[in-house]
Amino acid sequence: MGQNNNLSNKSKSPLLYGVKPRLIIGLGNPDKEYEKTYHNVGFLFIDYIIKNPLIFNSQFSIFKPLKSEVYMNESGSFVRKTAKQNNAKPEEVLIIHDDSDIKIGEYKLSFSRSSAGHRGVQSIIDSLKTKNFWRLRIGIRKATSDKRQEKRLKASEIVLKKISKTDMKILNKIFKEFSTCLK
Repeated sequence: MGQNNNLSNKSKSPLLYGVKPRLIIGLGNPDKEYEKTYHNVGFLFIDYIIKNPLIFNSQFSIFKPLKSEVYMNESGSFVRKTAKQNNAKPEEVLIIHDDSDIKIGEYKLSFSRSSAGHRGVQSIIDSLKTKNFWRLRIGIRKATSDKRQEKRLKASEIVLKKISKTDMKILNKIFKEFSTCLK
């Protein structure tokens, strides 16, 4: 695929676009204090697919779901080490992470994109020495009905907040929708 390819949740199955990941790595922060924060959306996605035997069966799945074992901003070393251990090329890796530029309830599947300021993704680009890997960018920005009142919050003001029950329901719908494409 070429530069700046995006597949949004309004598009067809990612498998039709040649996405056949061998490794699916969710990004987040490992400490208990970060559980169920917006920054840990990648971890929550991995939890979702592991708990769903219709999507993931450890004996028969073509992909291996993992959670990064390091802090978000240090993700590159974990991804590089894990890809090497599993003989996976960068283009066979799918990174799942939060994206504060995308509204909650939306996602984009991207390939060969810049980090757009996401430090965890930049760490991966630096460690792999390429941006030629897949990313599922899950929106965490609050949607407002009135554009005049929409205040542009910094990512740092969003990512470490606990996910509301309403937003968790929305995220679970995204997890279900995208993960069914991986079967």
